[in-house]
Amino acid sequence: MSSFQARPVGGELDESTTDGRRLKGLRRRHALIEATLRVIERDGVAGVSHRKVAREAGMPTSASTYHFTSLGELLTAALTSVMEEDSARMRRLSSGGDRRRDLAVLLSQVVADPGRLLAEYELFLLAARRPHLRSATDGWLGAVKAFANCYTDDPVRVRVVAGAIDGLLLHTLLTDDKPSAEEFEGFLTDLLPSPGRS
Repeated sequence: MSSFQARPVGGELDESTTDGRRLKGLRRRHALIEATLRVIERDGVAGVSHRKVAREAGMPTSASTYHFTSLGELLTAALTSVMEEDSARMRRLSSGGDRRRDLAVLLSQVVADPGRLLAEYELFLLAARRPHLRSATDGWLGAVKAFANCYTDDPVRVRVVAGAIDGLLLHTLLTDDKPSAEEFEGFLTDLLPSPGRS
């Protein structure tokens, strides 16, 4: 779902003003986060260790422990990374006009990679057990609500839309029959009125 574009977790990076060592460190950190997501896809959150993540990234274990002093810090960075990326994608769809079709296409692309989606939801649910992680998940929920607010100012409908999107995505993990963009668009049309109407 993502590719590194000289962007660290939690902040912007301008290659022209960053020395080579810092850029290399940020790239290694990003590679470790991506490796963490692949380990979670395969083994679940409980299967994450510094050794497994480093091996997955093609680095020595010391690289993982250097960038992330604990597994909690590594999992927090992975959750923050995916939530920031997903929130940014959703917020770009909240910029005027009827974007239900665009969101439907995005959702169909997301469910086409069920391993990554499963890893993201495992991290998402980790925040239910660890309240200090909820600022990252709050960003995603806020972005979904901002999208819904483009169509309605009814707070109940906004909450229903936010729950329905996550529910639809979770349900796709339980079946091999993935909804198409057209099916997602149908769901969104049922959930959301035309822009500007409640």
